[in-house]
Amino acid sequence: MTAPRFLAIDLGAESGRAVLGELRDDVLQVQEIHRFPNRTVSLGASLHWNVYALWEEVREAIGRAAAAGPLTSIGIDTWGVDYGLLAEDGTLLGLPHAYRDRRTEGAIESATRMISRHELYVRTGIQILPFNTLFQLHAMSRQAPLPAALASDLLFMPDLFHFWLTGRRATEFTFATTSQLYNPTLGGWDDRLLEVAGIRRSQMQEIVAPGTMLGPLTREVKAQTGCAAPVVAVGTHDTASAVAAVPAVDPRFSYISSGTWSLVGAEVGSPVLTAEAEQANFTNEGGVYGTFRLLRNVTGLWLVQGCRRRWGLEGPEAYAQLTEAAQGADPLAAFLDPDDPAFFNPPDMVAAIERRLAETGQRPPATSGGLVRCILESLALKYRHVLETLAGIRGQDAAVVHVVGGGSNNALLCQFTADATGLPVVAGPAEGTSIGNILVQAITAGAIGSLEEARGVVRRSFEPARYEPRDREPWDRAYRRFSELTAVG
Repeated sequence: MTAPRFLAIDLGAESGRAVLGELRDDVLQVQEIHRFPNRTVSLGASLHWNVYALWEEVREAIGRAAAAGPLTSIGIDTWGVDYGLLAEDGTLLGLPHAYRDRRTEGAIESATRMISRHELYVRTGIQILPFNTLFQLHAMSRQAPLPAALASDLLFMPDLFHFWLTGRRATEFTFATTSQLYNPTLGGWDDRLLEVAGIRRSQMQEIVAPGTMLGPLTREVKAQTGCAAPVVAVGTHDTASAVAAVPAVDPRFSYISSGTWSLVGAEVGSPVLTAEAEQANFTNEGGVYGTFRLLRNVTGLWLVQGCRRRWGLEGPEAYAQLTEAAQGADPLAAFLDPDDPAFFNPPDMVAAIERRLAETGQRPPATSGGLVRCILESLALKYRHVLETLAGIRGQDAAVVHVVGGGSNNALLCQFTADATGLPVVAGPAEGTSIGNILVQAITAGAIGSLEEARGVVRRSFEPARYEPRDREPWDRAYRRFSELTAVG
């Protein structure tokens, strides 16, 4: 029998990739067949995604995969919260705004004059962040209401590509939960939140479960790509797919999905809406197959990416060079809070970091390696804070931290994480998001029986790296200093 072959298309905030997965004898073999940049476009004072360029790359990826042999199915996941608006005839009403666009400045304050922060959390269980879809839409309704008034449909980013691929309009559950428009108690869109957002219920889509078969490709896409495979709604929020690929054995695991953002959390069976979770601003995002992800969004390697651009360094080798330089820099010399608003989207990341260090009475590192080490050590210390807070909320300490995603390739950050938290760190698979995407497709096809079996496939197929904590005393001192300087905790 021919082994099933699945195509995962993972669209991240910095780049996209297409990964072909073949399941043979309960072992998954993966091959990256296409990788491409994802860049924002400035139009006047606004920041947008060039989704038309991404659409070309998606079709290119499908064409390449189909040329190598028949596909069982296709799945797409993307970064969170962003959306497009469609006219009644399906025309996209302008390029979607990027979540780092400045239009959401003040949106939280404006929206919470209509609904309290407490009620927002009780209704959604979602961490209050200025770029959440709710606040993006609220800002649009105040500043430029015409597109929403003209729109027939709101489609989140994966929904948009699903629509262009199949003609079907639907929203997958894991992505719906990230928007702060979904009420897990009601099990659907919340009319009160739609009112705050300035959106009509008729503009929202049916919510479908992960693993839903959305349908075949349109006649036009079949002709353009030479592919006849159907499209599956996987865990379309990239973190949902990444967590599906965590090769955990011990149920007391925590995870870090590490990339532009670091999503630090645990898998739970139902939303945790306690006062402790609200006070700590933890989020409850949907997972695959009856799970939820109790987590905190932490700014991740975005800071290193910003510095890399400032220094004019390009390509994957640039990260390796910077990490090597960081390894030789002075340890635990300076600290910053990765989530400081000053680092959200500054014109010059290096200058923003140096300015904040000076404002907190610290000497900015004199070298690029020193600055990158400061970022990586600060990330590890922030992970410790989040994991300790998570343990308090759950009443259960983590036994191990699984790091998946691109950041799992950064051995220095993984070792710092083990040292800072005092927990063993298991890193990999690096393409966890694409692998989780493939696993949901495989379960839909009947090639794998359950999420538990899927994680067994990951353990058989990929060899993780393991990092044990080393001398804790200097890291304990550093954590106290980090907490004082950043007011974390």
